[in-house]
Amino acid sequence: MTTDHYTIPGLDSAAADEIVNMLDGRMVSLIDLALTLKHVHWNVVGAGFIAVHEMLDPQVDAVRLMSDALAERIAALGGTPVGTPGALVARRTWDDYGPAKASVADHLAALDIVYTGIIEDHRLAQGRLADLDPVSEDMVIGQLGELEQFQWFIRAHLENAG
Repeated sequence: MTTDHYTIPGLDSAAADEIVNMLDGRMVSLIDLALTLKHVHWNVVGAGFIAVHEMLDPQVDAVRLMSDALAERIAALGGTPVGTPGALVARRTWDDYGPAKASVADHLAALDIVYTGIIEDHRLAQGRLADLDPVSEDMVIGQLGELEQFQWFIRAHLENAG
């Protein structure tokens, strides 16, 4: 994940390495989230199924675009974005998503926890990027807005579930 011989003009290689490592963690979490959302899309059952099933595909698409943007920023910084399954699992710092086939309420409660972790980690990265790279920081801020909205959608369903 470290930078090669080049980076963004105006950044030294040590700063670029730090930025690449932060963005790599965010990229891994978003690739994992996209796969998790698709898993839920396929395995959610019960009352409210169709609403949740149809709500998740746009989230999958948006999260995939987020991970792609981060991967391209990593490459622009001189890093190497690695998104192969084994490499992702090796760099993941959280447990795999739990529920398989489960009710709407069970999946959404689990997704709420997933979104909380990703948003918290994105906010930590954003805070560190504020002093290092405003372009990467802006990218993460934009992603935070979307991720927070997606979590709100999840939580709105949970409120209705009692």
